[in-house]
Amino acid sequence: MARDQIDMTPIESRAELAAWLEAGCKPDADFRIGTEHEKLPFTLSGHRPVPYEGPRGIRALLEGMRHLLGWEPILEGETIIGLADVTGGGAISLEPGGQFELSGAPVATLHQTCGELAAHLVQVNEVARPLGLGFLSLGMSPKWTRAETPMMPKGRYKIMAAYMPKVGKLGLDMMFRTCTVQVNLDFSSEADMVKKLRVGLALQPVATAIFANSPFTEGRPNGFLSFRSEIWRDTDPGRTGMLPFAFEAGMGFERYVDYALSVPMYFIKRGADYIDVAGSSFRDLLAGKLPSLPGERATISDWANHLSTLFPEVRLKRYLEMRGADDGPRECICALSALWTGLLYDQQALEAAWDLVKGWTAEERQKLRDEVPRLGFNAVIRERKIRGLARDMISLARVGLKRRRRLDYYSGQDESYFLDPIEEIVESGKTPAEVLLARFSGEWNGSIEPVFDALKY
Repeated sequence: MARDQIDMTPIESRAELAAWLEAGCKPDADFRIGTEHEKLPFTLSGHRPVPYEGPRGIRALLEGMRHLLGWEPILEGETIIGLADVTGGGAISLEPGGQFELSGAPVATLHQTCGELAAHLVQVNEVARPLGLGFLSLGMSPKWTRAETPMMPKGRYKIMAAYMPKVGKLGLDMMFRTCTVQVNLDFSSEADMVKKLRVGLALQPVATAIFANSPFTEGRPNGFLSFRSEIWRDTDPGRTGMLPFAFEAGMGFERYVDYALSVPMYFIKRGADYIDVAGSSFRDLLAGKLPSLPGERATISDWANHLSTLFPEVRLKRYLEMRGADDGPRECICALSALWTGLLYDQQALEAAWDLVKGWTAEERQKLRDEVPRLGFNAVIRERKIRGLARDMISLARVGLKRRRRLDYYSGQDESYFLDPIEEIVESGKTPAEVLLARFSGEWNGSIEPVFDALKY
C-alpha cells in the first residue's frame, strides 16, 4: 500500500479532483517505470511469523536498513513504519501483516528497475540474516493462521481491519496474508490513459495466470493456483474488480472520479492522527458535510489517500498500477515489469493488444477474471485458453521492448530478455503454483516446510 500523502491544499470541486489526476499526463520521453513488490518475512528457525517488536522483529529490521542505506525514517508518532530515499529514490513500507514492501523509484529503463531490485534484495538480506530472518517469494502466507499473523502498528490498518468484515469475507486475509508485485506506468493524455487502462484491465487475468503462485493456506493446498487473486473476489466488491464502466463511451478522468466518489472512505488524516470515517462519503467531505466531522473540508492529501484505498485490477492515480500478479522470485518480478512496459510503452504493441481484447464483453471479461484463480492457463475466453493469450502478450511485449531499444550499458542487451522467465513458464504449460503443488505431493511428502528454503529470496 502506498505511503500517505501530505498536501493540505483545500480541494472543493469534482473538476479539481479530475484535474489532479490529469496532471499525471507527461510526454512519452518522460515515461518512467516503478516496480513494487511485497515479501513475507519469516524466522529462519521454525518458520514463524515475525512480530513488530523485539530484538529480532520488524522494527529491528527497519532500523538496520535505515543504518545501512541512510534513508529517512517514516514515523507514525515515534514508531518507525517505513523508510524513504529523500533524493528521489524508492521507499520501504510495511503491509498489515509485516509484509516488507519496496516501492521502487520511477526510472527510465527495465535495466534500472531490476538493478534496483537486485540491490535491495542483497541489502535486506544483509540486515535480515543476522536477525535470523528470511523472506519468502510467494503470493500468500503458506502456513500461518490469521490469528498467528501479527498486525503492524499503523493507524490506517486498525481502521481497515475493523471495516473489512462488514463488506466481505476475505478482506482480512488480503490485508494480513497476501503478497503482490505490481508495476506503475505513465500515460501521455486522457485518451492514452483510457487505452492503457482498458488493455490492462482486460488482460490482467492473463497476467494473474502467468504469475499464479499462492496455492497453499495453513500448510496445505487451498484448491486455487492464485488464492491471492481469489481473495480479492470477496474482499469489498465496492472498491475492487474489473471496472466495466472503463469500457463505456465517455470514459476519462471525470468518470473515474465519479467511481472514486462512490466508494466509501476508510479514514482521513489530520497531523499524525488517523480519523475513522469508514463508510462515509468523500462527496460529503468535499461539501464540508461529513456527519462525524461537520465543517471539515477535503484536501489534496485526502483525495490521494482515498484513491490509494481503491483496489481494482488496474488502479488509476497520476499513473496506472498493474495489480494482478502474485509475488514471486526476483526474475518474475522483473518479468512483470517487462511484460506491461513492452505492451503499454510501445504504440504498435498497445494497439495490437487492444485488438486482442476490444471485442470482449463485460460479462466475458468478468467470467475470465472469476475462473483464472482456480484454472490458471486452462481458463477460457471465446473458446480460447489463456495460455494462447499469454503467448500473444509476451510476443507483443517482446517486440515492443526491442523497438524501445533501451540498451544495458554493460552488456548492450535490450530489455526483452527480462521476459525469458515467463516465456519458459508459458511454454511449460504449468503455472508456478502447479510446479509447487507437484513438489508438495511428491518430493516434499505433503509438508509445507520445504517451501521456506525453496522460495527464499
